[in-house]
This record gives sequence, structure tokens and C-alpha cells, in this order.
Amino acid sequence: MNDKTTSNIKPFDGAQDGPQTTNPVHALGLLSGGLDSMLACELLRRQGIEVTGIIFQTPFFGSTRGVASATQLGIPYRVEDITPDHLAMVKAPKYGYGKNMNPCIDCHAMMFEKAGGLMGELGAHFLFSGEVLGQRPMSQNMKALKLVEEASGFQGLILRPLSARLLPETKPEINGQVDRKKLMDIQGRSRKIQMQLAKEWGLNEFPTPGGGCLLTDPGFSLRLEELFDEVPSADSMEVEKLKLGRHFRLPGGSKAVVGRHHKDNEELLLLAGEGDILLKQSDAPGPLTVLDKGASEPDIMIAAALTARYTKSGTAGDRVSIVVIGTGGEEKILEVQPMSLMDVEEYRVG
Repeated sequence: MNDKTTSNIKPFDGAQDGPQTTNPVHALGLLSGGLDSMLACELLRRQGIEVTGIIFQTPFFGSTRGVASATQLGIPYRVEDITPDHLAMVKAPKYGYGKNMNPCIDCHAMMFEKAGGLMGELGAHFLFSGEVLGQRPMSQNMKALKLVEEASGFQGLILRPLSARLLPETKPEINGQVDRKKLMDIQGRSRKIQMQLAKEWGLNEFPTPGGGCLLTDPGFSLRLEELFDEVPSADSMEVEKLKLGRHFRLPGGSKAVVGRHHKDNEELLLLAGEGDILLKQSDAPGPLTVLDKGASEPDIMIAAALTARYTKSGTAGDRVSIVVIGTGGEEKILEVQPMSLMDVEEYRVG
């Protein structure tokens, strides 16, 4: 776990007009780094409520955007890596997937559950998020929001400030910790109101909508689904490899990942597991291929031809010398004909 807190909350224009007490109300919010979650933070702060951001990270979404948003807002934040639990959930979500491999209902419920477990430690009275009713038809409709709340175990303690006046009252509204009249009733996919608020409140830096979660990406989802089918026990390191290079499933069942450029090669080398087989051109710079340990000799030959295909020599159709570094570090040289483009597509994943 990587935690960090900041102090000296950034002041904003306008006086606080919410509940003023000697023990301020404190809210813990899911901070994705998007504009909606930033606006939710500001909306509560403008009621005099103290907010802390909780920023989750997994192989499918990182903490960079959330940290940047918290820094811009000047609010305390905490980063939590939830990879093991999240990966197990992604493999078998109770409420299923969206259009791709995105189990949004299960994911949101897990994040609220994790955040709720930190309320006591961080002194928070309730949870909140930047979700907007109807913005995402499958995961932010009335039924889905209710399911998330029930599955999280924190019924009544989850506030969605941007759409609160369209939703059932929460406990903090009922008990006077939050003024419901000063919350909003945004609905639907248009972001006109959010953009206007951002301008009024001086929020100038925020990412464009979408793109924050790899599970919504069609190409990545194809690779992930194939990995889970072939290797149900796949761990986070194998998931990280899906972000890099070109992926191929070979006839013997092994997986070959061929780097696209120097940075890919470096990162693949770092992610290579103990015993994985490495292949590269022996006499010139070129792609690095990482092949599963225990790969059969036929699969090694195919991986060598794949590697050759993406070298400069292979692109010209020449035979290529490929060095194979085996599980025990032993090396051998294979002289291979680069694989044809038709055969490349036969093995390609995603």
C-alpha cells in the first residue's frame, strides 16, 4: 500500500455556507481523477464539509490521475492498491460484465466497501462519489446505483452529490450533516453543466471522459478474456504483460509476447517470470520476445519465426539469426525464415 496525505487544504472562492460545527463533518470520496469526482469534492467543500480522497489502483487503472486531481484541489488523499481482491473479482463478477470485460457494478461496490472500511480510521462520517444518474446507462441507472450500495454494505452512507436530489435521501442528508438543497440534480450523458461548473470554480485541469479503465478497452478485453480462458490462475504480472507488445497463443498452448519498441522490450524484460524463455535477433537490435517457460520445441521455433517477422531483416524477407535464452540461461542460435503475415494473424490474440 502506498499512502500519502497532504495538508493545508487549498482555499476556494466564496465563503463556506454549510454546517459550521466545532467538529466538522468529514466525507471520504472515491477520487478517480475525472471531472465529476472533482466537482463532487468541491460541492461538499462549499458546504463546509472536509473531504478526503480515496484513490484505488489495480493493473487496470492507476492512481496518477486521482493524485493529480487531489493535488489540484488541495485535499488530503490516500492511495490504496487493491490488486489481489480486485483481480479475483474481475475473474468472476457477481453482476457480470458490461460491453467489454468491465464489471462496473461489482467494481464500484468493492471500492465503496474498501472505502467504508477506512471511515473509522480516517474519521469520515459518510462516503461519496462523482457518479451521475444516467451518465452510463448500464452502471449508473437507478437500479445499478442501488445494487452497488447494497453490495457494499454501507446502505444510506453513500452520497452522489451531483445527482443527489434525484436519488433517495441518505443518512447524512437526513441527520443534517449535508444540506440536500445545496446538492445537484444532474442527469444524463451531457456534460454541459459540469463544464460550466468547472469554469466557474476554476478547475482547469482534468482528463477527458473515459479511458481511465483498461477493462472498457475492446482490444485489452479480448486479451484479458483469452488469458483467463487459457490460464485461470493468471496473476497480476501476467495481466501487466497484456499492456505491452503483440500477443500470440501458439499451438502447444504457450504464450509469446513480442515487443513493439525499445521501451516495450525493457518492460517485458522486467516482467519476465523466472524460467521464461527470451528470444531476440542475435546480430542486430530488434524486438524482444518473452515466451512462457516450459514451451515445447515446436512453439520455440514458431516464436523464433514470429520474432524474425518483426526485425528489419525479417521485414525484407531475409532469413534471421535468433538467439534463444532458455530457462536455465543457456543460449542457442536458430536460423529461421520470418513468419508470413497470414500465419502471424492465425496466432494473434486481440
